[in-house]
Amino acid sequence: MADSQTTGRNPRLVILKTGSTYPSIKAEFGDFDQWFIRELGEGLDISVVNVAAGESPGHPEQWDGIVITGSPAMVSERADWSERTATWLASAVTLQIPMLAVCYGHQLLAHAFGGDVGFHPQGRESGTFSVELFDSTTTDPLLGTLPKRFQAQLTHRQSVLRLPECAVLLASNEFEPHQAFRIGSCAWGVQFHPEFTPEIMKAYLEVQSSDLETENQDASALISSVTDTPEAASLLRRFSDLVLNN
Repeated sequence: MADSQTTGRNPRLVILKTGSTYPSIKAEFGDFDQWFIRELGEGLDISVVNVAAGESPGHPEQWDGIVITGSPAMVSERADWSERTATWLASAVTLQIPMLAVCYGHQLLAHAFGGDVGFHPQGRESGTFSVELFDSTTTDPLLGTLPKRFQAQLTHRQSVLRLPECAVLLASNEFEPHQAFRIGSCAWGVQFHPEFTPEIMKAYLEVQSSDLETENQDASALISSVTDTPEAASLLRRFSDLVLNN
């Protein structure tokens, strides 16, 4: 990993784009990478690499920080691009490059280290829900100063069913036992979406409404219960500061 403080340049962060959002949501709000860039703030030299389209991020040492997006794909499908990215992530963790993996990224990071990923036995979790930190998380460099319980935006059908043995579990909720974990000193996976605004979350629920009703979930009630999630959203700025000060 290059030392940006001695070279006098802004730290280089790569967003590994693992897919795109629904077309209607993209038309109104932009795509995954834009949501992350908006919340990460200034001070970083940010590049977007579309790994799902076959683009390569090069050697992990080129980067001072790494973010992995969500995706409509499924980790359990083990697509070639996804498996290559998993191997790349494992190398980056070994090099202790700060990493934040979200939703699909969270699952892919667990898979890269031998965890099990598959469909959640209770179906889809979509909407604004509480996430609870474990007491041991108070010393975590990224999540440690968050309140013990906070609201977060979620939408996923697959989950980390079994964490890698090397992972430290940081957060859970009633539906999802593995909401956040850390591997090593500076690689985090979060199942929830810190990059989602309430408007984006509502748009997801509207697109998913027929599927939710088929699954006996009340889409209207879920949309009505969407709230702002400032604590979850703060993770991206916190991660940006960690990369800037690393």
